[in-house]
Amino acid sequence: MISGVTHADNQSSTDIKNNGRLLTIHDRGSSTIVLSQATTVGDALTEAGVELDPRDTVEPAANEKLVASDYQINIYRVRPVLIVDGNVRVKVVTPFQTEEQIAASAGIKLYYEDIVNLERTDDVLADGAGLKMIIKRAVPFEFTLYGKKNIVRTQGVTVGEMLKEKSIVLGSNDKVLPSVDTAITSGMTIRVWREGKQTITQDEKVKFEVEKIENAELSVGYSEIKVAGIDGLRSVTYEIIIEDGKEVSRKEIASLTTKQPKTQVEIVGVKGKYTTPSENETITWEFLRTKGFSKIQTAGIMGNLMQEHRFSTSDVPGGLGIAQWTGSRRLNLIAMYPNSYTNIYSQLDYLMYEFNGGYVGVRDAIRAEDSLSAVVELFQNQFERCNPYYCMLNMRIYYASGILGSHE
Repeated sequence: MISGVTHADNQSSTDIKNNGRLLTIHDRGSSTIVLSQATTVGDALTEAGVELDPRDTVEPAANEKLVASDYQINIYRVRPVLIVDGNVRVKVVTPFQTEEQIAASAGIKLYYEDIVNLERTDDVLADGAGLKMIIKRAVPFEFTLYGKKNIVRTQGVTVGEMLKEKSIVLGSNDKVLPSVDTAITSGMTIRVWREGKQTITQDEKVKFEVEKIENAELSVGYSEIKVAGIDGLRSVTYEIIIEDGKEVSRKEIASLTTKQPKTQVEIVGVKGKYTTPSENETITWEFLRTKGFSKIQTAGIMGNLMQEHRFSTSDVPGGLGIAQWTGSRRLNLIAMYPNSYTNIYSQLDYLMYEFNGGYVGVRDAIRAEDSLSAVVELFQNQFERCNPYYCMLNMRIYYASGILGSHE
């Protein structure tokens, strides 16, 4: 599901005053739709009888003012997590979702070389928590690479495995101490140097990458930094040749990342750049009809798409596009249309690609149906594959009926 404002229509202030705003509240796997005249998210939740723990997280934030006609509100409830860090076991209660956030909430520092697995545990009596986060620490050691000393971490078992992990290839004149088959231990000292030619090692900045998330509800030109990027650092060794006291050539022979760059996430407005959800609905109807689906079958499919993302093609945390593709299906869509995966025509082509491929059985079952509710349920359970208890089937049938009535 999506979070934040969906802007399903341009509801006037008079309509809002008379009818209220449409809020869909997602909490503990269930969804509740309410009409509210509250002015903030927090007031709307209170009005709806939703109680929050002070440690719960709400998106949009509880103090955010309600200005649009339609909102999707996600509540992330605190839950227990057992952190296993070597011989240390720490229990925390947190609403955070990522390993980094969970560790930080427990005052635990993670390094990018560490391996972290977040998994469910069925042994509640032993672990005392529903989730377990296991940290496999990288081993720290002192590494002098061509004269530059750093504290480095590795998952390698031997010096040779560490060099391979760090993509360091020794030249014919390079030496390493201790030998490559020596076991890595915490705090040990490892040196790599080159005999003969002169080398220098210096720190260089690694520019952070920028990930742009397009929001079709915001005007073109709008830009907001959601997560600030941070430059990384790498220690670079050059082989240089000096003639008559001057450097005449320089060649990079090794580099070691000492600080990983952090990607900057930006929200950019693309309203007007792409088709609107209303236009997408019309385009989808015409597209599916040309692919041989009856009016009932087309409406049944589209009732699901309305419930999923209201025909918005944007990429949001809950999924990508009109069908809210996630996981490998989302990645495959992006790979097939790297420059246009948020375009309605690309997404409809991808829907048919799935219908004609791994979901051909779903396609044929839909084409054999003449019951609107049966088509809606088929697409919901076998294509969207959401939990029937949380999919809100009645809303999907309601939307499908409205779409069928408006296109007859």
